[in-house]
Order: sequence, then C-alpha cells, then structure tokens
Amino acid sequence: MSVAKAKDPKRIYRCTECGHAQPKWAGQCPACLGWNTLVESLEDRPGHMGARFEGYAGATSVRSAVALSSVEAESLVRTPCGLDEFDRVLGGGLVPGSAILIGGDPGIGKSTLLLQTAAALSIKRCVLYITGEESISQVSLRARRLGLKGEQILILAETELERILDAVQQHHPDFLVVDSIQTTYSGHLQSAPGSVAQVRESAQQLVRLAKQTQTTVFLVGHVTKEGALAGPRVLEHMVDTVLYFEGDSSSRFRVIRAFKNRFGAVNELGVFAMTETGLKEVKNPSAIFLSRGDVAAPGSTVMVMREGSRPMLVEVQALVDESHQANPRRVAVGMDSNRLAMLLAILHRHGGIPILGYDVFVNLVGGLRLSETAGDLAVVLAVVSSFKDKPIPHHWVVFGELGLNGEVRPVQNGEERLREAAKHGFTFALAPHKNITREGQQGLEVIPVKTLGEAIAIL
Repeated sequence: MSVAKAKDPKRIYRCTECGHAQPKWAGQCPACLGWNTLVESLEDRPGHMGARFEGYAGATSVRSAVALSSVEAESLVRTPCGLDEFDRVLGGGLVPGSAILIGGDPGIGKSTLLLQTAAALSIKRCVLYITGEESISQVSLRARRLGLKGEQILILAETELERILDAVQQHHPDFLVVDSIQTTYSGHLQSAPGSVAQVRESAQQLVRLAKQTQTTVFLVGHVTKEGALAGPRVLEHMVDTVLYFEGDSSSRFRVIRAFKNRFGAVNELGVFAMTETGLKEVKNPSAIFLSRGDVAAPGSTVMVMREGSRPMLVEVQALVDESHQANPRRVAVGMDSNRLAMLLAILHRHGGIPILGYDVFVNLVGGLRLSETAGDLAVVLAVVSSFKDKPIPHHWVVFGELGLNGEVRPVQNGEERLREAAKHGFTFALAPHKNITREGQQGLEVIPVKTLGEAIAIL
C-alpha cells in the first residue's frame, strides 16, 4: 500500500467567538476584542491526512456534486452491540461510519460498558481498543474480572493521534474505541493534552476517519463539575451520537441517555445495574423506580412518564413544611425549578390551597429527570397530599399536563401509559378526559378529570 507523504499542516490561532485566524497568539482578539479567545488549531493543506487512508473503499480526494433526486436511499445495516438496552439507546444498533461520544462522571462505568461491547462485537468483527488512561495490564485485569475472554480484541496503549491513525491503517478494524479523547493529542500542536485545541483536532481527525473508512468510532469523554462534556461545545456537533452515562454513586443502577442521535430517537433511555461481573441490563425499569414501602405515606404519588419510546412508572415525592425564613424555599430535584414555581402558582389560584409560607421540596425517585409536562398533575397532587397530610393509595396512578387556567390537558401516548400502569397491577388511574379511550384497560379503572379542582376533590 503506497502512502503519499503529506506536508505538516500550518499552525494558526483562531478566535472561538468570531472565527478570526492569525499566525501568532495574543491575549486579545483584534477582530472582536475578546480576551483569551484565541486557541491553537491546524489549517489543513491539500493532502493533509487524506492520503493516509488511500487503501480504504470510499476514501477519495475529489468528489463531484450530484442531484439529490438521483441518489438512491440505502437502508441502514445496523450491528447489534450485544446489549439490548445499549441498542435501544443507539436506535437499534451500530451504524457503519458513525462516531459515538460517551460522557459521564469518573468511575460511572464508561470503560466497563465499552469493554463489554467490544467483547461482544469481537466475536465476528475486528475491534481495536485504544487505552490512554490505563495500561494494557489494567484493562486485562478488568476483562478477567468481568469474565470476558477478549481473544479477538486488539488493544493498544497510545495517546498520540498520529500513531493511533497508523494503527488503524495497519489493522483495518471495523470498530474503534478511544478511551479517552481528553488524553489524545496531536504532535502538530504545541498545546497540552486535554486542551481545547487538542480535543477538537483529535476528534475532528477521528470523525473523518470514521466517514472515510466506514469504521464505527467510540469516543469516551469526561464531564465537568456542572455535568457537561469537557472540551469545546463543537465536539458534540462533530459526532453523530452523544450519550451520557448517569447514575448515583450510592446506587448500583446506571442510566444511559441519548441527547443527540442522527440515526435514532433522542431522549431514549437504557437502564443497567452495576454488578461484580459488569453491567447487567434492566428489562423492567418501572419495578426499580417503584420500590416503595408497604404503607402509603403522605406526599407520594406514582406517575407514568415517557422516555424515548418506553413508558415508565416513577414515584414522585413531595414535602411541604412550615418555613421559618422570609422567602420560603422551592427545591426541585429531577425537574425544572421554574416549572415547579408555575405549578405552585396554579395550585394556589385554581386549587384554593395557599402555600406561601411553606417550604416545598419535590424529588423524583431513582435519579430520573422529568423532561415532559405529563407529570404536572402528579407533582401537584403529591404537594397537596403532603400539605394535607393525607396519603394517596398505592394502587393509584396519575398523569396529565396542567394549563395556566387550571385545566388538565391531554398528553401524548396516553393509551400506552395506561397499559403500562395496568401491567404493574394498578387499579385506578387519574388521567385527562381526552386521553380516555372506549376500550379501556382490563383491571384498570380510569377516572377522567378536566380541571385541577376536580382532581383534588376526587383524591
């Protein structure tokens, strides 16, 4: 295989605010007058990194534009990754030539998940695992602890981008895992590994590799204290899929969520349990988030939320206590605090329950986050239950959106939510009247409500 020698790319400094580029660094951008916005980057020259992948099909230097109507739509051939929950989040499996970014807190299980995935894929395909944070022996010890054989997994401890690309050219893998993108650096840049310039340049070259060689690339990313992926925001725009691996350190359950997916639905959710032998799939997550006591307690209610294509039963807890401060506290864990403030205003105006002098705390059990409006009615009824110190029976389930006029508005996929509640043994459901179907659900009595006042009177 002949490899053309490319000239070293030109090093420039580009402003992250306005895009101005200049050959030398300065503390202030001369174009937009922004301070500390110039970061080091590379200006590609003709042939730079292009001839490296000559031997792959689809790697061409010049392409002509064609009419969109003449392009035949090819069906996506997905590869199962060995974990059904992971396939669900990805949209059904792995797509050739896609770049997947996985972020999460340190120790959450990102490397464990990818090592299990690599072991399942290596049975029939070639997998190259690049480790930049751990040694080969450390990865081998983890594989043995997880009970993974890994004879077909090629592993390389390397952090230099150019050597990683040479290894890809040598072994021609179908799947590439880079753990992590923050440790990868390019020798053409003078910045330290983990800097904005290095992360962006490394990710750009690896994404280009995925598109030219049809190699599926996994990139592991660190997160900041605020929970966002470390590095430039453009990193999330370059890849095809962005996944976040979440979980409480005190709990063994882990949740993987898709925030961007060009080949599937976003906000899809996969639930895993961390065990001594690795991550195990949780087929019925509703049973986990409904682990309540035998006796009904005030301030607790069950709602049916929808994550991606799957409805889940989640417990909502509320605590209303007399405030000893001038400004009562409004604390929301798992939902938007502004949404909670609006719901409390609706409760005061249309429910006739004043809670101006009380602290209100709302929590979603299991570390989930409420991203839809279907849980409005459940949150408000949990607050009313705690305020009146009257429990809601265990066999009741609630969902519905609240309008500013106190009306209970319908939500999407109401029939699927009722079916999920009936499957778990609930006998009564409080739902918007427009979500009620004639068929109904066997064993579940659905009570339609039109206003918030009507729902409070029923319970």
